[in-house]
Amino acid sequence: MQNVVELHQSKYQPIQWVTGTFVAVFHIFAVWALFTFSWQNLIAALITWWIAGSWGIGMGYHRLLTHRGFKTPKWVEYFLTFCGTLGLQSGSINWVTTHRIHHAFTETEKDPHSPREGTFWSHVGWILQGTAQNQPLEVAQRYAPDLTKDKVHIFLSKYYYVTPIIAGVILYSIGGFSMVLWGVFLRQVIGWHSTWLVNSATHLWGTRRFETRDDSRNNGLIAALTFGEGWHNNHHAHPRSAKHGLAWYEFDANWVQIKFLEKIGLATDVYAYGEDKEESKILQNAA
Repeated sequence: MQNVVELHQSKYQPIQWVTGTFVAVFHIFAVWALFTFSWQNLIAALITWWIAGSWGIGMGYHRLLTHRGFKTPKWVEYFLTFCGTLGLQSGSINWVTTHRIHHAFTETEKDPHSPREGTFWSHVGWILQGTAQNQPLEVAQRYAPDLTKDKVHIFLSKYYYVTPIIAGVILYSIGGFSMVLWGVFLRQVIGWHSTWLVNSATHLWGTRRFETRDDSRNNGLIAALTFGEGWHNNHHAHPRSAKHGLAWYEFDANWVQIKFLEKIGLATDVYAYGEDKEESKILQNAA
């Protein structure tokens, strides 16, 4: 078994030129999109952003697959994972592996995107260098064994890049190339930076409800951009909780949708941290 220390992400590792080229090209096309505005293009971008960022990354990759904060029938799990591939943040197996390592070694030398290595590094540098975007198989088998044994997840992870291509073809048939610019490229760049801000900014700026061992913060602006993922201090204090916004003013769109799935019978064993429940557990244990 390869030691995780040997996989320490460092700004001194070789640059991932293929990844860097794709990221640069997407940013160029995203700027181009700004010169082709239409209400139809905006709607296309908002819909695909919601599917990829909320259903896919937030609810699917993060709260369901990584932390198992709730359960769903397998077809729902695969559907949310499929939505996650639209976010073009690597396949679910690699994403989950990297994120579980992040939680296991937050802000240490083993953290794939520690802000203590610098803000740029935690935001995007870790993607451009090192192996975090393509974890070795033995590491994935160690940190995501539940996914590496699932043939559907293996398939979706291997071909994750196909979904944006399919979306591009559909959008082109509906609204031409300008809709592709908005619904694929601009939406993708906004989605990337929104997720990257969780890795960087919410470990630097915001408020702290819990005294965790890391520097995680709750940031309302980033929560708005990520459908609730920005309540990051709450999340690091209670990673398994499918509910990240814990106060009435901490709106958590992903949590609202998970509760809706529970209401219609498509989500079960939903775990939500609540101080009242935790206090009752303490009293029961003391009795």
